[in-house]
Amino acid sequence: MSKKVTMRDIAKELNISVVSVSKALSQKDGVSEAVREQIKKKADEMGYVYVNPANAHHANYIFGVLVSQNYISDSAFYYKLYQNLVMEFGKANYSCMLEIISHQDEKAGVIPNMLSGNRVNGIVVMGPVEEECLQKIVMTDIPTVFLDTYMADSYVDSVVSDSVYGSHMLTNYLIAKGHKRIAFVGNINATHSIMDRYLGYYKSLLQNGMKLNPDYIIKDREDDGVLVNYGFPKEMPDAFVCNCDDVAYRLVEQLKTAGYRVPEDVSVVGFDDYIYATLSNPQLTTFKVNMQGMAEAAVEIIEKKLNDKNYHGGRKVVCGDIVIRDSVADRRKGGRY
Repeated sequence: MSKKVTMRDIAKELNISVVSVSKALSQKDGVSEAVREQIKKKADEMGYVYVNPANAHHANYIFGVLVSQNYISDSAFYYKLYQNLVMEFGKANYSCMLEIISHQDEKAGVIPNMLSGNRVNGIVVMGPVEEECLQKIVMTDIPTVFLDTYMADSYVDSVVSDSVYGSHMLTNYLIAKGHKRIAFVGNINATHSIMDRYLGYYKSLLQNGMKLNPDYIIKDREDDGVLVNYGFPKEMPDAFVCNCDDVAYRLVEQLKTAGYRVPEDVSVVGFDDYIYATLSNPQLTTFKVNMQGMAEAAVEIIEKKLNDKNYHGGRKVVCGDIVIRDSVADRRKGGRY
C-alpha cells in the first residue's frame, strides 16, 4: 500500500510551516492566494487526501496526553516532554489536553476521562502506565501512540529514547576511564526503559570481558514506581550507572552523606540530561534524551494514523548523545580527576 501523504509532507516539500499548509487547505486566512494555490497544486501532485469538513476540521482536532500520577509528580522530565508535545501539536495547528491518571485508577483499569464522549481525536500515552489501563486504551479505535514507553506484545506505535545504546555508551565510557567495579542503579522490573538501560549496561560488561556482580544491581524504587533509599553493597563499587538523573542526583547526595567524594572516590553517571544533571554537585555526566525529536516523531505518527486507520509505524527509537561533565574520575594510570 502506498504511503499516505500528510500536511507535514507537503510542508517539507515546499519548505514552509505545517500551519501554512493547514490554513491553505482549510480555506483559512493567513496565507496569500498565490501561496494557497501553490500549496493546493503541490497537494494534488502528491496525492494528498483532503479531510471532509462535514466530518471533522483539521484545525479543531484535539489530542489527549495521558500520564501517570506517579511519574508526573516525581519527574520534571515528563513536564518538559509534555511542553515539547504541546509545541509540536501547535506547529501542526492542533490542540492538546493533559490528563493525570491516579495510581488507583491505573490498577483498576479505569478508562481515562478524555476517552469518553469523543473528547479527543487521538491519544499520546506518556511514560509508564499500568498494563490494565493500557489494555483498555488499546481496545478502543482511537489513534494511539506510546511516548517513552511501550507494551512488549502490543502492535501500538511507540516512540522511545535509545535507552540500550545510551546506557551502553555510558558504561563503555566508565570502563575506558579505568573503572572496574561498576554498579547499576534501578529496579529493572519497574519500567521498560529501566530494563533497557540495564541491558545496555550489561551488554557493555559482556563486551569488555567483565562479570556481572548481582550485588551491584541496586534497587531505586518499588515495582509501582515509588522511590526508596539505596542500599550499598559490602564491596563498594568505583562507579554507578543510574537509570535517570533524578536517581543519580539523590545517589550523589547519599554518597556524600556517607563520607564518599564524587568523583574522587566514586564516579556517577545519569540519564536524560534534564534539571538534576546540572543541579548536582558535581554536575553529572549523562546521556541527553532528544525530547524535541521524540515529540516530533509522536505527532508525525498520530497525524499519519488520522489519515490512514491502517497505518502502523512500529517502534521508533530516537537517538541522543553522551554529555561529559564532572562526575567521572579518570582511574587509568596517570589519569587525573
